[in-house]
Amino acid sequence: MHATSGSPAGPSTGPGQGTPGSWGTRPSAPALRASHGEASRGRGAGLGIALLSALAFGGSGVAAKPLISAGLEPLQVTWLRVVGAALVMLPVAWRHRDLPRRRPALLVGFGLLAVAGVQACYFAALSRIPVGVALLIEYLAPALVLGWVRFVQKRPVTRAAAVGVVLAVGGLACVVEVWSGLSFDAVGLALALGAACCQVGYFVLSDHGSDGDDSVDPLGVIAYGLLIGAVVLTAIARPWGMHWPVLGGSAEMNGVQVPAVLLLAWIVLIATVAAYLTGVVSIRRLSPQVAGVVACLEAVIATALAWVLLGEHLSAPQIVGGMVVLTGAFIAQSAKPKATETVRVAGAGAGTGTAAGDGTGEGAPGDGVSPASSASSAP
Repeated sequence: MHATSGSPAGPSTGPGQGTPGSWGTRPSAPALRASHGEASRGRGAGLGIALLSALAFGGSGVAAKPLISAGLEPLQVTWLRVVGAALVMLPVAWRHRDLPRRRPALLVGFGLLAVAGVQACYFAALSRIPVGVALLIEYLAPALVLGWVRFVQKRPVTRAAAVGVVLAVGGLACVVEVWSGLSFDAVGLALALGAACCQVGYFVLSDHGSDGDDSVDPLGVIAYGLLIGAVVLTAIARPWGMHWPVLGGSAEMNGVQVPAVLLLAWIVLIATVAAYLTGVVSIRRLSPQVAGVVACLEAVIATALAWVLLGEHLSAPQIVGGMVVLTGAFIAQSAKPKATETVRVAGAGAGTGTAAGDGTGEGAPGDGVSPASSASSAP
């Protein structure tokens, strides 16, 4: 995910001795295969964690809807979700109490964008435009992440990742049935786009926390992000006007009475704490752009869970759209990192630079690994 350059091979003796200004001995084929095997396992683990994150996030709506039907407002449920998660993570915040001094900008950005911004903008958009339209615009975030990586960070983007985004967004349009009740409201569309931009901040900042030697524990970032988000959402949600007795009763889920506090516990522990933790870890293992495409599965999972648990049946276009999103996510996560070309200027007595590789100016096809550098850019 992050380029790390190695040093040229040092002096050696025997037949494999490198000459001044050269890269030294090329790694053996078994070493290269082992490196690729470790990378594949790492990406596989990252994909599995990303799917767990999408499942956890996707289950929030199924648990929140009965609470909303019981008398709570959507923004109040969001406040309960974030504040409850922040309280759960308080011991973690205390353990990482040096973080506000070390990385204040990262924590404030994560709290304002990844926690409070997405929630506030999305729910504000829902008051002006249909749910499907707002959800579709919010999940334009993977495409925006690709744009950020390509044009702001100046890093290469693979064709597979771009194709995955297009398929995921197109399939998502079918899942949310964006054509039903389509209406245009400039403010509502701007708010939904704001939610998408905040979600971009979530992916970028989650990856940024692992940069350099001053990398931070994702648990600490999540803990402080939730604390900051809770403060911001308190001013927006105004919980002092909430109908608190709802939490002491039960809520109906597809004809079954479920304790409201049990639904709230699911939202706090699974759909927030576990979801953010697995999400940040998956982004660091994959890359912001690939994890963003996989995150589109959240809408598919939410729709499927609503079908099973709430009795909200899926239409044929929604089923087809879900399959398209799955296809897009698979294509994006299978994208291979592009090799970063590394050039070393020869030492004294040699007037030319030698490209990383086998001495011919070319690296090994498709492996992205050079004798002196394992640098690669995220897909």
